[in-house]
Amino acid sequence: MKRLLALLLFGFTAITASTTALAADYDSFRTNDEENNIDVFKSASPSVVYITNSRMVRRSVFNLNPEEIPQGSGSGFVWDKRGYIVTNFHVIQNASRVTVTLQDGTAWQAQVVGAEPDKDLAVLRIDAPAEQLTPVALGDSGLLEVGRKVLAIGNPFGLDTTLTVGVISALGREINSVTRRQIRDVIQTDAAINPGNSGGPLLNSLGQLVGVNTAIYSPSGASSGISFAIPVNTVKKIVPELIEFGRVQTPTLGISLFPPQYADYYRNRWRIEGVIVLDVLQGSSPEREGMRGLTETRQGIVLGDVIVEVDGSVVTNEDDLLTVLEAREAGDTVEVVTLRDNARVIYQIELQATRE
Repeated sequence: MKRLLALLLFGFTAITASTTALAADYDSFRTNDEENNIDVFKSASPSVVYITNSRMVRRSVFNLNPEEIPQGSGSGFVWDKRGYIVTNFHVIQNASRVTVTLQDGTAWQAQVVGAEPDKDLAVLRIDAPAEQLTPVALGDSGLLEVGRKVLAIGNPFGLDTTLTVGVISALGREINSVTRRQIRDVIQTDAAINPGNSGGPLLNSLGQLVGVNTAIYSPSGASSGISFAIPVNTVKKIVPELIEFGRVQTPTLGISLFPPQYADYYRNRWRIEGVIVLDVLQGSSPEREGMRGLTETRQGIVLGDVIVEVDGSVVTNEDDLLTVLEAREAGDTVEVVTLRDNARVIYQIELQATRE
């Protein structure tokens, strides 16, 4: 009996010692991938903010006093020490009040500095002291490859500072913005993105920003393994313009176009592909070159020029045209090819700055 008790006691002691050793080992052991995840989270999470917005509404026709009600929430990140915050446009769309909560728990009322709905980006500003702000490190989305690891930090379902990890699933995707314009060169990832992650950073293994999480593909509204982010190289071009001007300074041709809701109707009606010139602005380069818009006669409306190509790029609609112009600056000269009376006409048009 004594021998049996001794064996049981030895076994119990060995198990306890083994369990203690395992616990100690796990506390000190990390895989290289785990170590990287932890390092990126620790370095980047102070840059991530929680954004809530509200709007003023009237509860009924009998109550003339508007009330402020919560409208939604999302994520964002600190751009620089001056207090500029970057997020998605749809996170703050139609908001009467926007509040930014930093990682230290302090909440700040934010001012909307500028927005670019076509790219689903917006810039806010808060008056927080510089020492409380940790700007995100910027990467280069042009270096991304399918299969490279990415990490997302955000506030899904209001759960603050959540980390998810995945890989680049595809590059060069296109998604529609809230204005129905296509956002091109979008990053596709399988890192879990859920409601509330919008506007948060997508990071590479160095903790550098490579994208802004903006949308998911999901019939249920929750993550299905297909998420999209706006590439940081697009963000780096747009954000400084939003800070300085409040909007993107895409140059114009000096013509008027049909409003988007009517353009497709008239293209189908006249069975044409291209951008219909509605009117030519007085004193503009197109006017000097002889470009014509629509004219009204006794027989009805007569087509003028229909833009089908700009600098060698085929133009079938307004989205194609704006995509070409976004890569140009005011003062540049572009070759515009149009169809007029079934004949090709070529113009050399000097682009002009966006009017206020």
